[in-house]
Amino acid sequence: MGASLSRGRLNEGRSQKSKGAGIVPPSPAQTTFKWRINGFSSLLDKDEGLTYSRVFEITGLNWYLKLNPRDRKSGDKNEYVSLKLELARACVRSSTVVEASFKFLIYDQAYGKHQEHLVRHNFQTASTSSGTSCMIPLTTLNKHSSGFLMGDSCVFGVEFIKVATTKANDTSETLFVQKANNTFSDPEVYTWNIEDFFALKSMDNSPEFEIGGHKWSIIIYPSGAANNGNYLSLYLEAKMLDTLHQNSANLVELSICVKDQETGKHRKLTGRCQFSKKSTKWGWDKFISLENFKDSSNGYLVKTKCCIEVEVAIVGSSKME
Repeated sequence: MGASLSRGRLNEGRSQKSKGAGIVPPSPAQTTFKWRINGFSSLLDKDEGLTYSRVFEITGLNWYLKLNPRDRKSGDKNEYVSLKLELARACVRSSTVVEASFKFLIYDQAYGKHQEHLVRHNFQTASTSSGTSCMIPLTTLNKHSSGFLMGDSCVFGVEFIKVATTKANDTSETLFVQKANNTFSDPEVYTWNIEDFFALKSMDNSPEFEIGGHKWSIIIYPSGAANNGNYLSLYLEAKMLDTLHQNSANLVELSICVKDQETGKHRKLTGRCQFSKKSTKWGWDKFISLENFKDSSNGYLVKTKCCIEVEVAIVGSSKME
């Protein structure tokens, strides 16, 4: 498991001779993030949803990958492994467009015949995520002869070709996913009963609670976070990560649910996200529209009361080097 960060540098301590120059210039450093997933079959056993990589820095900006191992194309019954690239919200500026061209990769670990998909995307406030790239049929990836899956381990990546401001780096991550019957912590549920929704501040927190040996809280934006004023925004925040190494993270299977107090038709979203010292909060900017949330026939808000439930399980870990 691991990741490497390298920079191009002059070859020091040795005399280099070339025509018309006393120093051999350094080779351009690659800007590639590699994401190894050990226990890929365990990921397939889990519910549908996106799995997120660690937040990584390349070209002076923070990014993360989003993997869907069971994606579908319109009118196609086959399942595909798909990737998206997301520019971390902290790096988004209303006055800036990050013009990027990059390649998604699935590494052939046996024959070196990697699967590549070239993408160009302008990252900005209204579009922080690249479009879905259905890279390869799941059946093809699962074939032993393909070389993409070796010992239940596969490697995904993104190689940056051109970005508005470039800081040459190379970094990678290995993600280990536990079997369902051998998770780091069993799923646990915390319920936050809000007596008066309209008394909440513009950003408010639930009481702290402990799951999996860590303390957490729910963050709510009753009128939406950032520029999402027509939505309810909900996140899970890790309060203390002192036990984690600087380069380590926990893969957390997270569900947030707004309960329907009348008919039990709850609004629930699920994802697998990595919590680290650098990234302590995950959730949804547009969890539910305020129109739907406040519609009394939906049962989410009964007079002034609402109920938010989170289910948390630590299902893996990762390390960067």
